[in-house]
Amino acid sequence: MFNKKTIRDVPLEGRRALVRVDFNVPLKDGRVTDDTRIRASLPTIRYLIEHKAALIVCSHLGRPKGKVVPEMSLKPAADRLAELLGTEVAFVPDTVGPMARAAAEALRPGGVLVLENTRFAPQETDNDPAFAAQLASLAELYVNDAFGSAHRAHASTEGVARHLPGVAGFLMESELTYLGKALQNPEHPFVAILGGAKISDKIGVVESLLRTADHLLVGGGMANTFLAARGLQMGDSLVEADSVSTAADLLNRSGTKLALPRDAVVAQTMEAGASHRNVAVEDVPQGWRILDIGPGTIKSFTESVRGAKLIVWNGPMGVFELPPFDEGTSAIARAVAASGATTIVGGGDSIAAVKQAGVIDKISHISTGGGASLEFLEGKVLPGVAALQDKPA
Repeated sequence: MFNKKTIRDVPLEGRRALVRVDFNVPLKDGRVTDDTRIRASLPTIRYLIEHKAALIVCSHLGRPKGKVVPEMSLKPAADRLAELLGTEVAFVPDTVGPMARAAAEALRPGGVLVLENTRFAPQETDNDPAFAAQLASLAELYVNDAFGSAHRAHASTEGVARHLPGVAGFLMESELTYLGKALQNPEHPFVAILGGAKISDKIGVVESLLRTADHLLVGGGMANTFLAARGLQMGDSLVEADSVSTAADLLNRSGTKLALPRDAVVAQTMEAGASHRNVAVEDVPQGWRILDIGPGTIKSFTESVRGAKLIVWNGPMGVFELPPFDEGTSAIARAVAASGATTIVGGGDSIAAVKQAGVIDKISHISTGGGASLEFLEGKVLPGVAALQDKPA
């Protein structure tokens, strides 16, 4: 279970803390359009301010590929953080160097400084030791609260912890506690729900969940590849031809655990309001494509969810962005929320679905890290977590 030191376990007053957050937020016209990730970091940031640490906050945003891309500046995120905290937040248009050092040294206890996008420097994703040392030299303590980036061994997620004592923030602690429970000590019946377009991204997760879960419900585009592996004709549906044999192998090993759709909503074009119909998965017509799970599948998946004690859900059941092909995903969101189980929802579309269904406040834990959650559930060691100090045995 969770055995890393957190900000509760170390002295904070008067110390400069380098705080790695996940402010990889959508921007439009220089404004943050969704501040969910910034809000998720507030408990950690507020605790550090209240305990009189000086905060040097860093994050990546987007994929600028080691170049300065003004549209990917963290300045709008710093402005939004100031609004949410109701206090002044300094910003420096650099990550390391004289300007960043001067700004860090000028910080007083309880002060907050946001550095520019770490990925503007190519050395960040290379985990360059000299760059990590420079970044670490701004502070006396490292706090990692960016679970969404914990599966990356980058300078600001792993390299700096070689130079500073590293501890977890509250978001990191919460993520690892909930996901650790699902991985190491799940309550039963444990139901896992996987969706999204591709099976190739989730083979390791499927294998891991087949060992631990009582039921694995598969929808979305990835279900098509499993159905094709059963020899069914999928019409024009998305199928990963390279993964059909892997899907067949997983089906052979899964016994009765892995449940696939029995019916589907099909259309000839993938657009909102397209003419559509419901068919059995054995009867997908040529020239038509599966865009959502059908009512029979919604019913059977809902029944599986009903008696669960633990539910993990990652990935939508269909082309969730386009009505009417959002109905399967919305129905699953409502069923998960009404189950009375401990519920963990991860992945952008699944989170959007529970928001849209108005049930986000009924979910036990919303996981902010898509790729990180999947790698953790696969049983992989996350470099950004491994780098943090262990609690004494």
